[in-house]
Amino acid sequence: MLKNNYNYWLILILVLAFALRIFKVTTIPPSLNWDETSIGYNAYSIMKTGKDEWGEFMPVHFKSFGEYKLPTQIYASIPAIAIFGLNEFGVRITPVVYGTLTVLLLYFLTRELFAKSLFTNHYSLITAFMLAVSPWHIQLTRASFESSFSLFWFVMGSWFLIRGFNNKPKLLIVSMIPFVISVYTYNTARVFTPLFLFVVYLLNIKFLLKNFRYLAFSFLAFVVLVLPIVPFVFSGGAVARYKLVSITDDKGLIPRIEERRNLSKLPPLLTRLIHNRYTYNTFYFSKNYVAHFTPNFLFINGAGHRQHHVQGIGELYWIQLPFLLYGLNFLIKRKHGSLKILIPWLLIAFIPVSMTNDSIPNALRTLIAVPVYQIFTAIGLFEVLSMIKDPRSKIKVILFVLVLFIINFYIYLINYFTNYPIKYSRDWQYGNKQAVEYIKNNQDKYDLVVFTRHYGEPHIFTLFNLQYDPTKFQSLNNLERFETFDWVRVLRFDKYYFPDLRDEGTRYDDIVKANPNKKILFIGKKGDFPEYKEVLERINFLNGDPAFEIVEN
Repeated sequence: MLKNNYNYWLILILVLAFALRIFKVTTIPPSLNWDETSIGYNAYSIMKTGKDEWGEFMPVHFKSFGEYKLPTQIYASIPAIAIFGLNEFGVRITPVVYGTLTVLLLYFLTRELFAKSLFTNHYSLITAFMLAVSPWHIQLTRASFESSFSLFWFVMGSWFLIRGFNNKPKLLIVSMIPFVISVYTYNTARVFTPLFLFVVYLLNIKFLLKNFRYLAFSFLAFVVLVLPIVPFVFSGGAVARYKLVSITDDKGLIPRIEERRNLSKLPPLLTRLIHNRYTYNTFYFSKNYVAHFTPNFLFINGAGHRQHHVQGIGELYWIQLPFLLYGLNFLIKRKHGSLKILIPWLLIAFIPVSMTNDSIPNALRTLIAVPVYQIFTAIGLFEVLSMIKDPRSKIKVILFVLVLFIINFYIYLINYFTNYPIKYSRDWQYGNKQAVEYIKNNQDKYDLVVFTRHYGEPHIFTLFNLQYDPTKFQSLNNLERFETFDWVRVLRFDKYYFPDLRDEGTRYDDIVKANPNKKILFIGKKGDFPEYKEVLERINFLNGDPAFEIVEN
């Protein structure tokens, strides 16, 4: 009966996790961003033709906008799009499902970590609950983010790995499959997963040497399965992309070093020892790393990137802080074996992002750390309550903690479901779908449709929302792409043209002059058109600010 009660609680937690991720998922976040739209359209293209939007057959890397998306998220999106169609629900139901399943996997993982404890079920249920209601995890599983799917596979791999260490060594080999899939899902995992496995294997070397053949086979399995992506990792495209965000390739680094050297009053040798590429990169790496452990990031304001987090809310609930610290201290004092997994997991999680200079601190690239925080919180909460022996006192403490949590949770829910979509609809590229809907309903009247690229990548919103036939798109004679070293821009396909209407030569009058005797529909932002032009339609962001104006020549 006790076991069945735990199962009932687990089911309730999973229902809660699913509800928090599915509720209004098509409208909050307020629209599909261009990455979600690209993932959806490429999945649709593969489903229809076996090729991506570039005409590549079943690629391992999707060129997309030139950033080369990893394949797992796109291929995994195909079933839902086949069932529900190419729309918001078809794209977002996949992360909702694997987000909920990650809660279940973390429950099983925690049970394995504390299998010898009398309270393993308590720890596991509290951990699962904390992930189910986590603002960090909810945010990134209500939209199609590769990071959250990578976490799903990593948690699965860790579960099998821990079971392998718990005297089932054959599962060490099995664990390599989800670990490798995580590497095929998100770029951060390419650094994090191998580092994590290397450190964890070192910390458990005695067990592995006793089971050497499983160590050898698991290592071999990992290497063989990642081989297909190795050539790309060292390719020009991947290297160029990495240089855009890497601290080691910051264009301003050398000028800053030279400036400091020129201003230094120290002896020349000492000046060079202090002011050089290695010391500066070490400083920036350390600064970025520490930024992810600050109270401001974890408990007060969270990450600054508006798509990745509700602003003004911590990545974790502030009520978690005392229990998180106590749980960590509890495990350290008892030298618990779980720390051989959890400490490397947490400390390595922030290494890949610290090597970049883009949006620090970053919630998306560090989502992998979330389960560790929830486990520490669960241990701390349960052990604090266990110390209180008087039943009345325990009930009072439980009620006090519950009230504080409800306040925390309520503040988050109000911010996310009420304020967030209105304040930050622009950050989610809201308005593109509405613009394409106008195009869809009126395009037959026009010879040319001009859609500003001011807000970025209008072609993918056009393809997605028109459900444009991928076979036709791949074979168009007038498909024009402009490739730079770091990005790809579609300038034209079919009757659709995507200039910046503020650029010299592609303004309203220039386009009208270049296309005599053509009836043209223009979608631009406020100020793109002559004042005398009648506006056929205005599209606003959800806060009322103008997004698009639609006119004709």
